[in-house]
Amino acid sequence: MALHVETIDRVGVVGAGTMGSGIAQVTAAADYDVVMRDIEQEYVESGFETIEESLGRLVSRDRLTEDEADDIRDRITGTTVLEDLADCDIVIEAALEDLAVKRDIFADLDSVCRDDAVLATNTSTLSITSIASDLEHPERVVGLHFMNPVPIMEGVEIVVGEKTADDVTELAHTFAEDLEKTTWESDDKPGFVTNRILMPWINEGIRAYDEDVATKEDIDTGMELGTNVPMGPLTLADHIGLDVCLHASETLHEELGDRYKPAYLLKRKVEAGDLGKKTGNGFYEYE
Repeated sequence: MALHVETIDRVGVVGAGTMGSGIAQVTAAADYDVVMRDIEQEYVESGFETIEESLGRLVSRDRLTEDEADDIRDRITGTTVLEDLADCDIVIEAALEDLAVKRDIFADLDSVCRDDAVLATNTSTLSITSIASDLEHPERVVGLHFMNPVPIMEGVEIVVGEKTADDVTELAHTFAEDLEKTTWESDDKPGFVTNRILMPWINEGIRAYDEDVATKEDIDTGMELGTNVPMGPLTLADHIGLDVCLHASETLHEELGDRYKPAYLLKRKVEAGDLGKKTGNGFYEYE
């Protein structure tokens, strides 16, 4: 196999949802040309709307000028055609958190992309090794786990699969640092560093609320001021999305046992369609 690409100029993003559009935005802001692909044009357009809203907020807060925002817009191209990613030096998948879906996407990317291109996944819980297991070149697959919201959060978790090549891992760190992110590295174990620790914390906060230990406000305030975190567990769960938290907890429960069992109230909220900030209702109400 050819050596993996040493420098990155053109970046592909698969998925134009909250995470994909955020990744496209921060990548374009770092002067990379970006191709953002989704399966339907309406999803691509929705991704651009999300980027537009994010850029507007940054401009209103004097974190970007209008000219800088225009430059970011100009560097992002939308498409529904997978072959448009063929010339990308790195492609970052940010699709549905479903192993079968991701395997299908990576099989397609493995056949379309250049042999020296790096293929990255933004998965928060799924095994990098499993995602890459059926590929002709599994050594070029790495985890690039961005935090949500991508334009604001400063960290990226680099996850190393069983067959991930050393130069691919090094390139992933360098690329994320070029986006002005701070990186940390995790082995390909369930939940990696972030969600392995975060999900039990969120679930215990939900249980404390459900068991009337304190009000939701006091639980969040206690954790914010008592541990110096920017958000308490219930507020953070609402921002992440309660459905996302439930899915991550269920995945970890299956892999690691009952200490990761999802809180009952979390399940009930998701069943009711109260998914947090994105639906206007979760543990709190939102505009």
